[in-house]
Amino acid sequence: MNQRKYHRVLTIAGSDSGGGAGIQADLKTIAAHGCYGASVITALTAQNTLGVTGIHAVPVEFVAAQMDAVLCDIGADAVKIGMLFSPELIRTVARGLARHGVGIIVLDPVMVAQSGDKLLQDEAIDALKSELIPMATLITPNLPEASVLLGRDIATQAVAMEALADLAAMGRGSVLVKGGHLESGDSDDILYIGPEKRVVTLPGVRIQTRNNHGTGCTLSSAIASNLAKGEDMETAVRNAKEYISEAIRAGAAYVIGHGHGPVHHFHRFFK
Repeated sequence: MNQRKYHRVLTIAGSDSGGGAGIQADLKTIAAHGCYGASVITALTAQNTLGVTGIHAVPVEFVAAQMDAVLCDIGADAVKIGMLFSPELIRTVARGLARHGVGIIVLDPVMVAQSGDKLLQDEAIDALKSELIPMATLITPNLPEASVLLGRDIATQAVAMEALADLAAMGRGSVLVKGGHLESGDSDDILYIGPEKRVVTLPGVRIQTRNNHGTGCTLSSAIASNLAKGEDMETAVRNAKEYISEAIRAGAAYVIGHGHGPVHHFHRFFK
């Protein structure tokens, strides 16, 4: 009997009790892409479509134990990193990834929830820049996150284009700046592929909906899944953008909760 192998994706992120973002969104996305998802939970949040009412950080020693348990046995073809609450946690995750020689790392530098609730301590930003971003194959900041990382305002696509090289220099060379916060009517993303020194503009039409909770988590997990399956960077990002656009469009018709609902992660399987 021929043995088959899964494409393995490990998500390191916070848990969303409402199911729309974080670990829950990541695992749904990974499964929707035909990959095997494993998880390391960094924080528990009391959260719904209206916002975050509480955050309980997981002890860093237990985060390290989760990483060791998964990577020593199951392994990972790609790792997606989301919510990391403190500098101690960031250092712990960075050391764990280095210890296990993880190759492909997609880092979504989560700082603020869709509701506006802050998810990252101020002192953690420096640790993120010095400890973890240099290890990342790809970082996926939105415009506010890119502004925080560089310490200057990035509010337009033109300014974002100028900032690409500076952002890429912080990591291993590739960065996707998400355009969801652009004031224009479109939602174009900009991908800089560092090893090729090439810029790719990914057009996007803004979809009018309140159901946009967890879009960043979902996109980065989709990219990690595509990279785990062996797709090159541009193809992985293009396919992930197509997936999230379809998920937003399909989820727009649903009503769940009283605030920002989730996207439809399984739109390719059922309506």
